[in-house]
Amino acid sequence: MTALEYRTIPEAQLERALDLHYLVFLGKNCEDDLRKLHREILEHCDAIGAYEGDELVGLLAAHPLSLSVPGGELPCAGVTFVSVAPTHRRRGVLSGMIAELWRRCAAAGQPLAALWVSETGIYGRFGFEPATRAYTLKIDADRPLELRIEPDDRPLRLVPAEDAPAVIGSRHAAARAERAGRVARDDFWWRTHVLPEADEEDDDLSPPRVVTIGDTGAEPAGYVFYRTQTDDEGRGTAHVYDLEAESPAVAAALWRYVTSIDLVDTVKAWGRPLDDPLLRLSADRDQVAVTQEFPALWLRVVDVAAALEGRVWSAPVDLVLEVTDAGVPANAGRYRLVSAPDGDGHRVRVTRTGDAADLTLGIRELAAGYLGDIGATELVRVGLAAEHTPGAAALLESAARTALLPHTSDEF
Repeated sequence: MTALEYRTIPEAQLERALDLHYLVFLGKNCEDDLRKLHREILEHCDAIGAYEGDELVGLLAAHPLSLSVPGGELPCAGVTFVSVAPTHRRRGVLSGMIAELWRRCAAAGQPLAALWVSETGIYGRFGFEPATRAYTLKIDADRPLELRIEPDDRPLRLVPAEDAPAVIGSRHAAARAERAGRVARDDFWWRTHVLPEADEEDDDLSPPRVVTIGDTGAEPAGYVFYRTQTDDEGRGTAHVYDLEAESPAVAAALWRYVTSIDLVDTVKAWGRPLDDPLLRLSADRDQVAVTQEFPALWLRVVDVAAALEGRVWSAPVDLVLEVTDAGVPANAGRYRLVSAPDGDGHRVRVTRTGDAADLTLGIRELAAGYLGDIGATELVRVGLAAEHTPGAAALLESAARTALLPHTSDEF
């Protein structure tokens, strides 16, 4: 049996890589436009190939992302296109590609990796864990949306999709600064991942529609991005993918707009944060229903010390944290976290120590709470972390808490 080798896929073999990906995901070779888009995305990634001799039997690509974390942002490997040839399953191909990814993350200074999963049972064993969660909302738009506050009355404007990044990019950047888990969007990302002309998963959807709100000539106070779809009787559904607002009144105006579009009976909003203001602003919760809650971004802490020092903490902390990590053994061990004031928050200095641990948790559990989603006390309560010093979990949870829940809607 020829030994597997892991190396960068050269540009000349990217078509082979796409053929492998379509084979694994049971799809036909995509139409020219979609295949061209996938090729362009791969060209912007670090594409790792698993080779048996000259045969490509595995693919793992990583976007060079910048991910918002509490109080800042950090480099992050955005894992995508993960594919193993059906003839080479259960032979360690995926494990080998991920081990190669960890080596590259260390070389590139990426303390985090993240992905969206197609099968939830696979990636936990590699140290990934959901770090953000989201709702899918369904709104009855057959009647006016009842709200508990008055919507902002500034004018609305329809913006061509090709112009949208320049118009709404600053509003998205402001939203990223307020919530952890958000991906930075450059022109390439807006065009390929947010506002492509056709929806990759449903060709019955309209092109993207972008509407802003705000005074003429001023930066938009908010925006909504959606696509529409009609049934055989001509009745429509608006699918909301992105809605950002500088205030609850602005959010109320955008929701009022999208639920009042002619011929639209239903609004479906995928990937909304669990603390979306609409859930409080709605005067009739029978009109706004949560139809799904799901784990969104799965996070992996690749460099524990760099990740802990790279975010802002909301309260003082001084404790010894023991981390277990079979996938990246260099992470395993005890870390003393000592905070110092930094603006409105605190930064921690992280040092290795031989002192007794106050709290022990695995690398998956560290990821679950890193952005501010799952608290350490819950992890202790369900047996996924061990508290050795009374109050240590509550101390870490208080320090990790964020004003807004982390949220991710950019799939990759």
